[in-house]
Amino acid sequence: MGLLAIIGITLLLALIFGPQYWVKHVIKKHSVSRDDFPGTGGELAQHLLEEFKITNVKVEETKLGDHYDPRDHMVRLLADNHGGRSVTAVAIAAHEVGHAIQHHESNSLLALRQKLVTFASVTDKFAAVFFFLAPILGVVVKSPAAFFGVIVIGISFIAIRLLVHLVTLPVEWDASFAKALPILEKGGYLHPNDMPAAREVLKAAALTYVSVALASLLDLARWIRILR
Repeated sequence: MGLLAIIGITLLLALIFGPQYWVKHVIKKHSVSRDDFPGTGGELAQHLLEEFKITNVKVEETKLGDHYDPRDHMVRLLADNHGGRSVTAVAIAAHEVGHAIQHHESNSLLALRQKLVTFASVTDKFAAVFFFLAPILGVVVKSPAAFFGVIVIGISFIAIRLLVHLVTLPVEWDASFAKALPILEKGGYLHPNDMPAAREVLKAAALTYVSVALASLLDLARWIRILR
């Protein structure tokens, strides 16, 4: 393997896994428990929902990652954030409540994302079977037109998932910096000295799906290259 190939693979891995590592690093760095905080992330989330008069949304602990579920009307927080008193717990709680506010305000991008997620959950099942059989189909199919059709199907499956990620990114950014950050600043929920750390956590929360989006983009580029 040549030096350029090694450099290329290294850069590719850094591009895919770098953002994911950075997000985990930021979340962990600001997860130090603070005795001076008056409440937990879960308590803040519940308080904010009441402040914005969002009465149909509940807060609960989860093991499946911090998220807002618009179908069940639930703000779900990991144990460390639900019961923790840290900058990370406060910022993540505010971020997820930001999604609840988006839903309450009928945010069009959030609604589009949910429709795409529902659609993608169906196509992903077909995609799993397709990508397993694709190498076999490539050998069996002799017609150029049929082979072209196989490639187009593969590109379509990846494009749907990539579209979900692309719509997700502005939704996440809005939840962090148009919703959560102003709430924390104006409400005085954190000391001014803690706001730089909160901004960093909110940026990490907004960019959680970047590495997944990049991986999907690279998959799409690979299939398009085959098509050419």
